[in-house]
Amino acid sequence: MKEFPDKYFELAIVDPPYFSGPEKREFYGRKISPIGVQRHYKPSTNWEVPNKEYFDELARVSKNQIIWGCNYYQYVFHGTGRIIWDKCNGESSFSDAEIAYCSMHDSVRMFRFMWNGMLQGKSISEGYLMQGDKSKNEKRIHPTQKPVALYEWLLTKYAIIGDKILDTHVGSASSLIACHNLGFDYVGFEIDKTYYDMASKRLEAVKAQRSLFDLGIERVEQTELSEFISPIRD
Repeated sequence: MKEFPDKYFELAIVDPPYFSGPEKREFYGRKISPIGVQRHYKPSTNWEVPNKEYFDELARVSKNQIIWGCNYYQYVFHGTGRIIWDKCNGESSFSDAEIAYCSMHDSVRMFRFMWNGMLQGKSISEGYLMQGDKSKNEKRIHPTQKPVALYEWLLTKYAIIGDKILDTHVGSASSLIACHNLGFDYVGFEIDKTYYDMASKRLEAVKAQRSLFDLGIERVEQTELSEFISPIRD
């Protein structure tokens, strides 16, 4: 971050590790899920919990910040703004919600999105409903992965097109995928090579799908235009 000038980014959305452990066990939560799926991760570095220097530097390079896990850090955040992600977990043993510090208001905002194994939220506005088509579920590649929909909601609510977005702990690249989907410029960092490679592959796959989609739209528009002007040519 020291390479960037003061307030270079309009918004930093970060999810730093707040404890070490999953990367040493090579799995997060249960090693084998109730439906028999084995969760296995192979990080190449140990997680480092950020200190005061990190948070001060983050505030220097960005005009505003959204910091997940703010309730775990021994750091005084300047403001009372909070964002609550309700995971709609039901009877799950995992946390019911996650908390983020938000520098852009002094109130509390709620986002509901089901995120419990195969049970993933149906949509941003209907987070309490289970998604019917499981093929659309996001594949987990990181122990603390967050859904793309969460980052899309944050960008829609707290950023405007033209803003530069910073993520210092990319992890699974959900934040970068959301930026790409919504047309935001972004800078992301990931120190762990294992996760960097997987995140890069995931992001590039989304970009490739988007390119094919855009190409399809262009062809449809060209076809419609040809149909429209063909009578004139006749």
